[in-house]
This record gives sequence, structure tokens and C-alpha cells, in this order.
Amino acid sequence: MRRSVIVLAAVALLAAGCAQPGTGTGSTTEPDPDLNEKFDQRARQVAQAWAASTASGAWRTGFVPLGPLTEAPAGGFPSGELKEAYVRGIFVLRTDLPATRPADGTIRFPADRATLTVPLVSAREAYAAIDQGDPQCVPPPPPAPAPTASNGSVSTTAPQSCAALTVTAVRLSTVMVRTSRGEASVPAWLFTVAGVREPVVRVAVVASAITPLPSPSLPDFGHVRGLVTAQHVIEAKGNELTFALGVGTCDTDIRPLFLETDAAVMVAGAVRPPTGVCNMMLKFEPVTVTLAEPLGARVVLDGLNGGPLTDMPTGPGR
Repeated sequence: MRRSVIVLAAVALLAAGCAQPGTGTGSTTEPDPDLNEKFDQRARQVAQAWAASTASGAWRTGFVPLGPLTEAPAGGFPSGELKEAYVRGIFVLRTDLPATRPADGTIRFPADRATLTVPLVSAREAYAAIDQGDPQCVPPPPPAPAPTASNGSVSTTAPQSCAALTVTAVRLSTVMVRTSRGEASVPAWLFTVAGVREPVVRVAVVASAITPLPSPSLPDFGHVRGLVTAQHVIEAKGNELTFALGVGTCDTDIRPLFLETDAAVMVAGAVRPPTGVCNMMLKFEPVTVTLAEPLGARVVLDGLNGGPLTDMPTGPGR
């Protein structure tokens, strides 16, 4: 269920580990001269802590998804209004959904050819997980008087979009999801949406059969000038791993950092921070590294904070 869409930018407060704010006028400051060495030391701490926290238990035997439980249509949406409706979780039901739970399903892990039998939610329960309620269509206020343009036109305010995704059918199938045990074939409900070529997907496994991500215990790691955190995985294809760094809009010379072991790949990034005062904005910058071998069942870890990186969240019911 991994997406290959690259997020070029996002607006948010600067996350922990991101570069310090700067002016954006071109003046920069040098990164910590020992940045690479400090990352390597921290990444090895992360690898050791992760191995200790996942030496046994559900991480190796259960279902621990590293991708979103809801997936947008692979081909996208025909309009920005429908895409916005998906992100907001605005659906309208125009079909009957079975309320009875189907028989247990099977998760298949190709990496070790193992299988796992899991109980499944009903189509109605899956729909309830993605539907965030009716659209809130509040009429916009009357536009303020505006001066007439040279061509005689007068500016107006566009009405708010009240678009919704209309579900017309549903069927049970399987999708590929990145998990703690590598790619897995997982039962999922596929919702057909009017006007959209491909379905909206929701993993059909009951919550009680999904194991939350472990939280390894790590010593504190102080700020290192120019060292930034990774945010989420974008794509793993062959030996290439693409992930997003959280960087400041005034940062330059952005490059990825990584350290790989047999069990994990620790990732972060390096930047040249600016000086002075910046706009306190964060953007997600895609970067790609070439691994010694395909990612396979290895987990991708935040090389600074130690947590596993999930795939990019894409919609409702995350």
C-alpha cells in the first residue's frame, strides 16, 4: 500500500531535530563539523535499542503495519474538490453495506512465506472508519466591496467546496502493505467511488489483531547543528529507498544520511542552516539513498529519535 507520490512541501511548525530558523536572504551558517560522526554514533544506538525492543513478540510474529490503513485511489482523483473530500473524509453512501463480519482472512508474508489468520471487520465497520461525517458547507460571508478593475470586472469570493465521495459498491479483496515483516498481502475492503476510476482501500483487519509500533528506550540526544529528522517513507524500490526529511524553508545543501544493518536502516538528513530569523515553516524534502541490498523485511528507523518510519499518511481513518 506504499505510495510513490512525493510530497514536495508541507506547512507546519518546525519539528524536533529540524534546523534552526534563518533569514532566507542567502546567509548561512556551517553545520557541526562532526555531524556525520555524531549521526553514525546515534544511528548505532538506535539500532541496538531497536533490536532490544523487538527481539521477540508480535514484531516478528504478528501484524504490525507500517503503511496507512486507508489508501487513496492509485490513479488519484479527477478534481481537486474530490481530493479535498478524501483528505477530509467526506463520503456519501449510495449502496447497502454488509453489517456481518466475513470469515477470518489470511495475511501472507512473501519474505518468509509465512501466513497469519486474522479476524476481519465488516464492510460497514470499514466504512465507518473512513467516513468523517457530512460536509460542513458553511456559506461564505458576502464579499467586501472591491474596486472595479481596469477591464470593468469586480472581484468576488469563491464559494466553499461541498464535494463528497459517493460510494456505490464495495468488495473484499487484498492489498500490499509494508509491515514489520516486509511487504504483506492483507485483506481489505475496496470502495467504488462514483467518477473515480480506482477504489478507496481500507485494511479489513480488526483493531485487536493489529499490533502498535514499539517504542525503544534511548538516551537523550542533544541538538546537532545541521542535523534534521526523517518524517516518513515515500518509496522502496530495488536498492533505492526514498524518504522525506523535515527541513526549514531557508535550509540549503540538503542531503540524506543513513546507516544500514541486517535488521534496520537508520535515516536522517544534513542541511546548511541559515542565520538570523526565518519564517518557522517546515517542508518535506524527498531524498533517495542506495542501499547495499533491497530493503526487504528491514525496518526504516528515524536515526535520531529511534521510532519506525511509517509510509506517508494519505487520508481519513489513519
